[in-house]
Amino acid sequence: MRTNTIGRVGALLVGLEGLGLVALTVWQVIAVFAGDTAVIDTALALLVLTAVGAAIVIAFAVAIWRDQSWGRSGAIVLQLLILAVALGAATGSYAEPIVALWLAVPAVIVLVLLVLVVRDAGRRARAEAPEGEPT
Repeated sequence: MRTNTIGRVGALLVGLEGLGLVALTVWQVIAVFAGDTAVIDTALALLVLTAVGAAIVIAFAVAIWRDQSWGRSGAIVLQLLILAVALGAATGSYAEPIVALWLAVPAVIVLVLLVLVVRDAGRRARAEAPEGEPT
């Protein structure tokens, strides 16, 4: 039962990250139509990539909710990428430590939850495997 609850919380948090990307996509669409872009080709490419990323992150959330391993692994990679972006935001000439914290704290929380779910899924798989079969 604990695994299911942790997995559901993880799925909801990954889903919120996906909704954040949806909001960013909408903001980019508004910027394009408002003429607030310097190069339209680049703006459209970024918009499409953001929309695809949003769909992928939401797919990860749905897969985690359904207890599918590919969603957990994809979301773990996502959290590591978010942490890399947070590190970049915290360092350099134009460092924004507050932005880095806003990115890093939720990513660490989700990463910990997902690692716990993966660990419990591994235990479940070993317990369900027939005797003598490798897992």
